[in-house]
Amino acid sequence: MDDLSALEDWAGALLARMEPAARRAVASDIGKTLRRSQQARIRAQQNPDGSQFEPRKTRQVMERGRLREKKGRIKREMFTKLRTAKFFKNKNDASGVTVGFAGRIARLARIHQEGERSPVVQSGPAYQYPVRQLLGLTPAERDMIRDKLMDHLAN
Repeated sequence: MDDLSALEDWAGALLARMEPAARRAVASDIGKTLRRSQQARIRAQQNPDGSQFEPRKTRQVMERGRLREKKGRIKREMFTKLRTAKFFKNKNDASGVTVGFAGRIARLARIHQEGERSPVVQSGPAYQYPVRQLLGLTPAERDMIRDKLMDHLAN
């Protein structure tokens, strides 16, 4: 049994005793805080375990009939649009809270989350993407969930 299952079992028993409106309030509070925390971690380009995302592969460009690596720095960090509120959604109700990606972006996020093989461009060559865990709970986030639950139960 992992930490998340243990937290879910512990919290489930406590939440069952609360009114539905109170459960929605605590789910909303946890969801907002969790989404902000996940966005900050993605902005910092870190996996939930604290390790850095594997950097982008340098592009190969054709120059006078031969391939060369493109010079210069990568000007844009990864996942800038992906972490915006338009795509990174927080849904909650009396039964729970969900933080994740919505729409077609969810496929892109899954490819990076699981390190799948996918075409770089439509009908183009496939590339094996490295695992970059966009979603996941850090120990600090688990503590935050526990603390928020305790705060709501105390009030």
